[in-house]
Amino acid sequence: MEDPPSTETEAWAEGLHNTNNNASPGGWPGARGGHPLAAFGGPGAKPSYLDRVVQEIVESERTYARDLRSIVEGYLGKIIDMEEPVLRPEQVSALFGNIEDIYELSSTLLQNLESCANDPVAVAVCFVTRSQEFAIYTQYCNNYPSSVAALTECMRSKVQARFLRECQERLRHALPLGAYLLKPVQRILKYHLLLQEIARHFEHKAGDDYELVLEAIDTMTCVAWYINDMKRKHEHAIRQQEIQSLLLGWKGPDLTSYGELVLEGTFRAQRVRHDRALFLFDKALLITKRRGDHYVYKSHIPCSSLMLIESTRDSLCFSLAHYKHGKQQHSLQAKSVEEKRVWTHHIKRLILENHHATIPQKVR
Repeated sequence: MEDPPSTETEAWAEGLHNTNNNASPGGWPGARGGHPLAAFGGPGAKPSYLDRVVQEIVESERTYARDLRSIVEGYLGKIIDMEEPVLRPEQVSALFGNIEDIYELSSTLLQNLESCANDPVAVAVCFVTRSQEFAIYTQYCNNYPSSVAALTECMRSKVQARFLRECQERLRHALPLGAYLLKPVQRILKYHLLLQEIARHFEHKAGDDYELVLEAIDTMTCVAWYINDMKRKHEHAIRQQEIQSLLLGWKGPDLTSYGELVLEGTFRAQRVRHDRALFLFDKALLITKRRGDHYVYKSHIPCSSLMLIESTRDSLCFSLAHYKHGKQQHSLQAKSVEEKRVWTHHIKRLILENHHATIPQKVR
């Protein structure tokens, strides 16, 4: 569920937060408004729960950076240094993605965190000031399914599987490479949860310091949401290409011209022998029937011309038609009330969105 970050990614990152002008990538400068920040816990003092939360963030980042280094040097580096690499270049690219960029970012972030003297606010600022750089995780997460597929292929080859096991033994790893390649996907989605622990145990839930902690949480929550959203769109784009390749009898344009794939499902259809496989895109509804592994084109209706008729007699049934050909309805039956609710909700939404320009402002 990966190319260099796109302009869209850069635009998102640029507008993701309002960077604190007093902060630096190297951590908190030590004073704000002339008032120095005191380090938590003096010599011999018993660490508070908040201290332990901050220590956990730093220690877990140290472990994470060490794991990334083992992948970059213990696996990828060994392959690159071989006179006759045991893996093909395309396998290496798919398997490791941009892991070197991820390692570099984690190493730099770790240095920043280690310079924070256990100050929770300084830790929060590290994430705010570096938020744009976390966009590189989008590329890694989008490539991750390809990484899993490449690893599966490698393990089917005796030579490649033996090489990877030897690397694992040399590194004294208890777990195989696959477990380590998953770590960046897990880590990027955990940062906001770790920061939430700081906020939960922050002593004074008011003031500039607390606001900075909340800003860090918002920043990393946005990062996690954005990566999940990009991953979903990437998976839908791949599925869209797959549908295009399996579609028989289609004379229309490339399906990408209809926008993102929103829903797909199979419904019982009245007055026809076979079920209908429906694909709802941002701008059109595609109606097909299954033939083995393929889809045979039957009809399509632009969302701007789509008409929805809900049945009053059967809670599972609804009909779809082109508004200019209302009598040529596709009467469908969902498998459950929830499936019907989801489909009719999105169909209504897309009908409205595609008619957006014609709806009077005061009615919207």
